[in-house]
This record gives sequence, structure tokens and C-alpha cells, in this order.
Amino acid sequence: MPAVHFRIVGRVQGVGFRWFTRVVARRLQLAGWVTNLPDGSVEVAASGREEKLEELRDMLRKGPEGAVVSDMIELEPVDDELDFPFAMRKTTG
Repeated sequence: MPAVHFRIVGRVQGVGFRWFTRVVARRLQLAGWVTNLPDGSVEVAASGREEKLEELRDMLRKGPEGAVVSDMIELEPVDDELDFPFAMRKTTG
């Protein structure tokens, strides 16, 4: 199954970005997770149908109201199987 892995940079913590991502990803029926990183960015890993991953990518570029996405860095897909349903993870680090 296709998968994506991103680090989103900008004003993305303290604005509901993880909750927004979880809601969107569940609506799109994707597996995976979202977490805050200690540097103030957000990390997202998701898998599912390619067209749904594209829709997630577009939504992450915009973010929720109050967020300002300055960069979205595509990372290597994670090796682990991603769990369904999509979940928020506690802040890492």
C-alpha cells in the first residue's frame, strides 16, 4: 500500500495541527500517525490509496486555521506497518 512521511515546518504547534491531521486522515480512511517534534515541527506518516494520500498532502500544506506552513519536507516512508485508524502520538523527544 502506498505511504507518505512528512515533516511540516512553521507555526504548526499550539494551533490544533495534530487534531486537524487526525480528522482529515480518518475521513480519508488512512492508516498512520501524527506527532509534534521538539523543534516545533510536526511529523506525519500515512498509508492508503494514492488519491487519498494526495488529498492529505494538499490539506497538510494548508493546515488548520491559525497554522502557517512554511515548509513540508518529504521523508523516506517509515518501515513499520502503519496502524488503522490514524492516531495522534504523544510529543516525541
